[in-house]
Amino acid sequence: MSDRGTAVDDSRSLEAWGRSSYVPSTTTRDGERYVRVTRGMVLTPRRLVGWLALFVLFVAVPDMASLSPGIQLRVLHQGVLFGLAAVGLNLLLRHTKLVSFGHAAFFGTGAYTAAVLATQFDVTSMVLLLAAATLVGTAMAGVVGFLSLRHTGLYFSLLTLAFGQLLFAIAQGQSYLGGSDGLPVRPGDANQATLFGAEMGADVYSVVVYYLTVLVVVLALFVMWRIVQSPFGNALDAIGQDRTRAQFIGIPVKRYVLVAFVLSGVYGAVAGGMYGLVQQHVRPESTLYFLRSGEILFMAILGGFGTLLGPLVGGVVLVFLQDVGRDLTNYFDALTGVVLVLLVFGFPRGIVGSLKSGSGFRERTAALAANPSVVREWVQDGAEAFGTALSRAKRNLLVLVFGVR
Repeated sequence: MSDRGTAVDDSRSLEAWGRSSYVPSTTTRDGERYVRVTRGMVLTPRRLVGWLALFVLFVAVPDMASLSPGIQLRVLHQGVLFGLAAVGLNLLLRHTKLVSFGHAAFFGTGAYTAAVLATQFDVTSMVLLLAAATLVGTAMAGVVGFLSLRHTGLYFSLLTLAFGQLLFAIAQGQSYLGGSDGLPVRPGDANQATLFGAEMGADVYSVVVYYLTVLVVVLALFVMWRIVQSPFGNALDAIGQDRTRAQFIGIPVKRYVLVAFVLSGVYGAVAGGMYGLVQQHVRPESTLYFLRSGEILFMAILGGFGTLLGPLVGGVVLVFLQDVGRDLTNYFDALTGVVLVLLVFGFPRGIVGSLKSGSGFRERTAALAANPSVVREWVQDGAEAFGTALSRAKRNLLVLVFGVR
């Protein structure tokens, strides 16, 4: 009892120490060193180095793209933006257990807002275009959320899908929005947006917009981390576990879920506005089509919806695989599908989730490093599982077609 009590006290003291000040410092608990990055954020040195290395890699992408022809800045940039939209969707998926099939609606609303202001009103400021895209996308999320969240489960998912398709039909059918050809995002005499009034060449423009995206993504991830760690995030977890029980203990379930839905829409709107600035042209198929919503959802699952960074990684991986597949074969969709199936089976908790300590992937990696001959057992177990699955499928087929049990 005393050991358990000491462990609990150490945990609470570490948590209190992490909240005590904004000044970075270090402490040691249970023989392990911790670094306080900011108030409430306490990391081990290894995890802090990993985050810093990831940030440096993120910042160095333009230089890597200029040195290697196989790395295209625009492709990775798109992956980051769609991954940012998936980070917003993950707030619903991870904490409230709601599945939205229409989050491309907010992504597309943000993109089209930037395009309309640039084309019809000749707004040239990146900051104004991005701010307007965020505001309009947030308002759209509020309307869709208010109308959809009266239902849960499958009905909620279908309603979000219906609203997304409605916006797609409007964008494709209205000449004011460019119809199926879409709208350019090329305002002013320079045919591109400006940052604080400065006009840039094409190469400089792409790099500047990328670093603006880096700033936006870092801030968005920090804000999402604060949301998840707050009492509001804990309330969303309680709602996701049991809505009825959460309501009985006094949590305003409908209001909290609506706020979570709007917050997830904000991330989609910001990503859509940035997408318009990057592509400098917006079309319905690339921003509002229902398959885009499915891809955003799959990005969250592929990267690991149980993690903060996973959806962002999933977005980069999926967009990169699609681009590489187009260069390799005409059947790029099939190739991408096969690779994704292998990734899902190899990383059942998503890419980032499976790399965390305590995951099955980490345990198998450690076992392989300790004893390489364990691969033979894995192959035998896999073959047995495959044979069992085939037998079950055959039996089910006989029952379904011939009624034979």
